[in-house]
Amino acid sequence: MKYIFKEKSGISEKQRESLFGHKALTVWLTGLSGSGKSTIARLLETKLYEKGIHSYILDGDNLRNGLNADLGFSPEDRCENIRRVAEVSRLMNDAGLVVIAAFVSPYEKDRKNARKIIGNKFIEVYVDASIDVCRERDPKGLYAKFDAGAFTGLTGIDAPYEIPENPDLHINTENETAEESVKNIVALIKLRLLF
Repeated sequence: MKYIFKEKSGISEKQRESLFGHKALTVWLTGLSGSGKSTIARLLETKLYEKGIHSYILDGDNLRNGLNADLGFSPEDRCENIRRVAEVSRLMNDAGLVVIAAFVSPYEKDRKNARKIIGNKFIEVYVDASIDVCRERDPKGLYAKFDAGAFTGLTGIDAPYEIPENPDLHINTENETAEESVKNIVALIKLRLLF
């Protein structure tokens, strides 16, 4: 679009890093509903806060209640949902924040596009748990509602989930506690943020 121009901030990335005391980053948590993404996101946010890291969680349900309220769950809408989240994450990174993005984000192409939008500040964490364990946990009651015929298109059941090809970190919430998972994520972040 030849009439749209990107405006530059008067504050540089280095100035923001100096102000906050750390670099910006997006930690992208992907996995099935019930795998533990939201639990890990909340615990991670607390751990980063304790270390003086300015962070914020972007959660799928929260964004679908506002910014992405116009989107459904078709493959096209899921793609647009993730694109918008990536754009918001990039803007928040530009502001100097660490973003914790907790989204099922079922398609590899969409996660790759998110990495492209966000750039070298992107860390993909695959939060792995089997569909049986996710069904058992069912924190939002989605599997029970699906089984009752309330809706179709549940990721991992009758809608696809493409396992990340090469995540920066693969955690398995069946074999480790949320605290152990977060410890591994913090270790990876520490390498990137140098705190």
